[in-house]
Amino acid sequence: MNRIQLGNTVFEGANNVYLLDGPTTGLVDTGVAFPHVRDELRSGLADHGVAFGDIDDVVVTHWHPDHAGLGGEIQAASGADVFVHAADAPLVDGSVPPLMADPDLQRKTFEAWGLPDDARAELTEFFASVSVDLSGSPADVTELSDGDELTVGGVDLEAVHLPGHTAGLTGFAFDVAEADEAAAAAETTEAGEAVEAGTTDSAAEGLFAGDAVLPTYTPNVGGADVRLDEPLAAYARSLVRVIERDFAVAYPGHRDRIDEPAVRAAAILDHHRTRTRRVMDVLDDLGPATPWEVSAELFGALNEIHILHGPGEAFAHLDHIATAGVAERDGDRYRLVDPDVDVNSLFPATPLERTDLDAGDG
Repeated sequence: MNRIQLGNTVFEGANNVYLLDGPTTGLVDTGVAFPHVRDELRSGLADHGVAFGDIDDVVVTHWHPDHAGLGGEIQAASGADVFVHAADAPLVDGSVPPLMADPDLQRKTFEAWGLPDDARAELTEFFASVSVDLSGSPADVTELSDGDELTVGGVDLEAVHLPGHTAGLTGFAFDVAEADEAAAAAETTEAGEAVEAGTTDSAAEGLFAGDAVLPTYTPNVGGADVRLDEPLAAYARSLVRVIERDFAVAYPGHRDRIDEPAVRAAAILDHHRTRTRRVMDVLDDLGPATPWEVSAELFGALNEIHILHGPGEAFAHLDHIATAGVAERDGDRYRLVDPDVDVNSLFPATPLERTDLDAGDG
């Protein structure tokens, strides 16, 4: 198993593509379809003696172009099977356009978030500037569901549905000892480093995490996929699932390996508790406010893709407290009605927290 890291200055930073090269040859994610990224992937694969035409399987963690963008082109070159969760499949096979290519969905979303005209214009211009070749060619996909099993590059993978960042985001669990054997045989190269699982415990599980858990940033929720109902609640449940599985190691879609993914997932969940309290404080100070106005208080001035992600994140938190009855929505504005609620009660407890509660009850 080898990591090939690709350039990405538009989204969450350098992308990871994982090459599984055993009895068959597979990829976990592909990178965005920008010409220079395509060249980087070709070069990284060539360092391991692999070309696009040699790929048997492509496993896509989610529909975002920086993860799925080159899937269709690789499939055209090799006939590879492209696997993706059913909820994200329409955005990978091209049957449903993403937000950036759907004017009606843009209008509905931007109105709900209270985006002013100048922000809408800047975001639309940004979409236009990066959309050429961004998503690449559509792929014929094989749909996955939670719990499905497949073997890619000699590694057995289990689909673990982790929605929130996107509706269909799926991690892939695998046996660490099996991956260690592949890593031991791999050569470290300048373009692709051999992935070290960090443990030989035969009972330990690893996770190809996509953007469900990232080592540096907190994955965007709300703006990254506007199709989700109650996106923050969905993401909180996904984080708890990562914690409960207690994976030994996670290989994220961006940046470096995460050696304690349960600890990182718990930190992200706590971050969202803190942000929810901050959103409530903003409503308490401002009175009724739109997601755009709340995002300005949270993040300050926004540009480019952050014009989408900032109010989307604010919306996710506002929607979360409105669903819980802590706020009320009137059009594009939210009003705080219960400023004294215990924010912890709005999120699921982690296994450790449940243990503490049980001990306290005794």
